[in-house]
Amino acid sequence: MSRFQFSRKTWSYFGVASAGIVAGIIFWGGFNTAMEATNSMEFCTSCHEMRDTVFQEYKKSIHYSNPAGVRAICSDCHVPKDWTHKIVRKVQASGELWGKLTGSIDTPEKFEAKRLDLAKHEWARMKATDSRECRNCHSFEAMDFGHQKPKGSKIMQKAMNEGGTCIDCHKGIAHKLPDMSSGYRKLLSDLKSAASGRSGSAKALWAIESTEFYSARPDGATGKGDGTVFPMTQVKVLERDGDFVKVEVHGWIQEGVKRLMVTAMGRRIFEVSMSEKVAGAVELGEARVDPDTTISWKEGKVSGWVRTAAFTADDGALNAYGDELASAACGACHSQPAPGHYPANQWIGIIKDMKDSTTLDAEEVRFLQAYYQLRAKDMGGGHM
Repeated sequence: MSRFQFSRKTWSYFGVASAGIVAGIIFWGGFNTAMEATNSMEFCTSCHEMRDTVFQEYKKSIHYSNPAGVRAICSDCHVPKDWTHKIVRKVQASGELWGKLTGSIDTPEKFEAKRLDLAKHEWARMKATDSRECRNCHSFEAMDFGHQKPKGSKIMQKAMNEGGTCIDCHKGIAHKLPDMSSGYRKLLSDLKSAASGRSGSAKALWAIESTEFYSARPDGATGKGDGTVFPMTQVKVLERDGDFVKVEVHGWIQEGVKRLMVTAMGRRIFEVSMSEKVAGAVELGEARVDPDTTISWKEGKVSGWVRTAAFTADDGALNAYGDELASAACGACHSQPAPGHYPANQWIGIIKDMKDSTTLDAEEVRFLQAYYQLRAKDMGGGHM
């Protein structure tokens, strides 16, 4: 009798276990099928936010139609292949449901307003994973550099040797690039709007842009000044009077070039250009010889009046603007160069060679040059 009871109990356990296994298989199969369904092109383009915007751009790209007849769909580029990272990505993407419910990008206008933020978020994700999804299909090892265009082959081999990653240079490969200027120009606008209020009692200010330098406080119409203070120049506050502030600029003057003051001896990081009148009032120290060039320099200081609105006491916000400007100007087409990779004077030629490939105006180019120079290899390689 006990044997029979034991046998029934055993079969009962076996039945429960079998049912659990079958249920698990059904659940796993259903779960996996559902998850794979969310990777399909049909699912990705089922909402008008994607179907009417980025999908239309993608259809014009080489990833959609090409001579080889190989098509990469949305999930090939935006969803990891391996299970662990795929699940993490799916959980992260579930936040997009809230965006759908709230209609955050449900019109073309709303989408364009957020395009830069959306793109930067995805670029950062791909950068952090070393362009993992790109490498599912592409690899340096499989490339025939001899069949690439000379310029592209050179850049590709450089990236391979220096550890570059796909998204560094291929940000606009499947979708329209956002207006890269919208980010840094918004920061600049905010910086200018807040400039006067933030500099109220500060003892140190930084130039937001090139601005007139006056030997005496202007009375009435300002007109042309007695010099120019260049972007990112740091000044010491001496006196405030309404919309103007009297400042003192410290720097270096090269022998024979008395009308131009720079940040450091031997570095052409422009601080202020001066008329003969102002140059004659510069207080100069003892001459020193630059051992690299044998050129004689003198440390000096000069005072004058500038518009308060052209300066900020918030160097953090100024650096943030420079970071965004550099990212937009230099990081849209290739890996963004590290400022500390080159000495200050070499940055002048690099910026000059590359500026025509950007949409920067002359003032933005001046700021970008100062931004890189102040972080150059021979200036410490860090923030100012």
